[in-house]
Amino acid sequence: MEFATIYRMINTSEIALLEYKAPGSFEETRYEKLHNVIVDSSSEGSIKIAHTIASLIIEKQDQDQMCVLGLATGSSPLSVYRELVRLHKEEGLSFKNVITFNLDEYFPLSKEDVQSYHYFMHSNLFDHVDIKTENINIPDGEVSIQEVRNSCIAYEKKIDQVGGIDLQILGIGRTGHIGFNEPGSHLNSQTRTITLDHLTRFDAAPAFQGIENVPRKAVTMGIQTILNAKRILLMAWGSYKAEIIQKAIEGGVSAMIPTTYLQHHKNTTLILDSEAASELTRIKTPWLVSTCDWNEANRSKAIAWLCETTGKSILKLIDEDYNQHGMSDLLALNGSAYDLNIEMFNRLQRSITGWPGGKPNADDQYRPERANPYPKRVIIFSPHPDDDVISMGGTFDRLVSQGHEVHVVYQTSGNIAVSDQDALKYLEVTSDLIEEKSNPQLEILKKAFLEANPNHPANRSICDLKGSIRKRESLGATRYFAVPDKQVHFMNLPFYETGMIAKNPISQKDIDLTVAIIEKIKPHQIYAAGDLADPHGTHRVCLDIIFAALKTLKPKPYMKDCWVWLYRGAWHEWDIHEIEMAVPMSPDQVLRKRKAIFYHQSQKDGVMFQGNDHREFWVRAEERNEATAKKYQAMGLAEYAAIEAFKRYLF
Repeated sequence: MEFATIYRMINTSEIALLEYKAPGSFEETRYEKLHNVIVDSSSEGSIKIAHTIASLIIEKQDQDQMCVLGLATGSSPLSVYRELVRLHKEEGLSFKNVITFNLDEYFPLSKEDVQSYHYFMHSNLFDHVDIKTENINIPDGEVSIQEVRNSCIAYEKKIDQVGGIDLQILGIGRTGHIGFNEPGSHLNSQTRTITLDHLTRFDAAPAFQGIENVPRKAVTMGIQTILNAKRILLMAWGSYKAEIIQKAIEGGVSAMIPTTYLQHHKNTTLILDSEAASELTRIKTPWLVSTCDWNEANRSKAIAWLCETTGKSILKLIDEDYNQHGMSDLLALNGSAYDLNIEMFNRLQRSITGWPGGKPNADDQYRPERANPYPKRVIIFSPHPDDDVISMGGTFDRLVSQGHEVHVVYQTSGNIAVSDQDALKYLEVTSDLIEEKSNPQLEILKKAFLEANPNHPANRSICDLKGSIRKRESLGATRYFAVPDKQVHFMNLPFYETGMIAKNPISQKDIDLTVAIIEKIKPHQIYAAGDLADPHGTHRVCLDIIFAALKTLKPKPYMKDCWVWLYRGAWHEWDIHEIEMAVPMSPDQVLRKRKAIFYHQSQKDGVMFQGNDHREFWVRAEERNEATAKKYQAMGLAEYAAIEAFKRYLF
């Protein structure tokens, strides 16, 4: 859902500003060494941070003082900056008394480069508010190697001259870096050049169109510079950050995880969404630190964890296992391990079905899906033109073969994920078959490739060519599963079509197009990508658009018969206690899924947006599905070659 829309849903007067509290004050936080606030979504957290910043600016204005802010870049603070811009334009928040110091900058890199943090800050904040140009400070990525040291010293002096930083905003990298202070950074470090960790460069590779284009160095504020700030707010969104957040909050201070240095600071607060906080002890295993609300979800979660911890299947757990692992009160409430074990075993067993669309003429009391109506109209929403087969290819195949009317809706064109080399290959093949004189578009395309500038949006004709490649690959896969072309829909949602990696915010048009396709089909089932890892990633944005559309359509009578199932992508799977429908696959079905994935040839062999996993998508998918099957087997259930998992979304 668009940030501004979420804002309007929150009463401004009710937005609680972030206040520091000493960590470990309560029993449930006894493992935590950094104060943290957990919010439902990154949007809610961003609004809180923006209003906390605004409150400080206004407080300083009332005192006729300058407000000195330390600012971060990357995807995490984007929504914070959008809200600050909105506060300026709609509520009159002035930045005339604000001095800013940015954390870092790539080195060497021109200010005009679209990947520079100079460009980022101006395009996302400074160009839209009334801050004075002379009050903007960003490390210089253009100075010579001979002058960079003096430039860093001057940066430190300027921070001191204005009285230090009042409020420092931070993100966190997967290495645990803050700013570009990579593992091994010294506690006493100040603004300096640093060699970037390979993982940091790997994470930045998509923005630079390949890791070979990512600078190897950067200029960054040092650890001591950051710790000198009077107050620090660090934000972390998405499940990709969960592991490093747990180490930063619950681990000891270590130079190998620079974020842990914040434990030395007396006014640091981490703002986390529920996904980023998911590995904290009080969230992951609350029964270990406090009295637990033993609802069905927590019972399932605890028993699954107990099986994994003890290495036992469900039906082999005994009272002693529960008592020794912080779950004695669960026994007291439910009587015996036997009763708990049977309940959990039955729940998991009932989640398994070979009929994802429901089995006709069958007792569906204990089945995850309804028997009727049959056949069902089904929409499979796919954020990119391959997520359908990568994430749920076996279920997709099963739905078609079992007679349901399956519609595939590709939400975005996926054009930026096609390399120039692949696009040129198709262009040259076409040129071999068609004389350029008879089709002037060929010459236009060739010229567009020659004139392409990575610092500017891609030419529309190039985007269209790349989009066409992905469209035709998708049709190959859907035809392989025997889906008629008329049931394959390409939405090309506007938010995605920027010609660049950076996307536009969700617009009403994105939602309206989604509403229209649902209204047209009137489905009994909707499958959608439930990936929540990156709040700014395409999968999450596409899901938010679907959620907004469902909210609009909820009053419609036909929506009462519509069930929504969420799948996950090639990276992560639902935890076993979350799975509500598990669709097993035979070895032959695994191979059919693989063949469907292979139709997406442009996404094989070194695909541009591979994420933090070097395996090809088909390998990831197969190993993920196999791992899910093994988890079911380890819990004491039947052995399958592979399982695709789904969680129902109630709207």
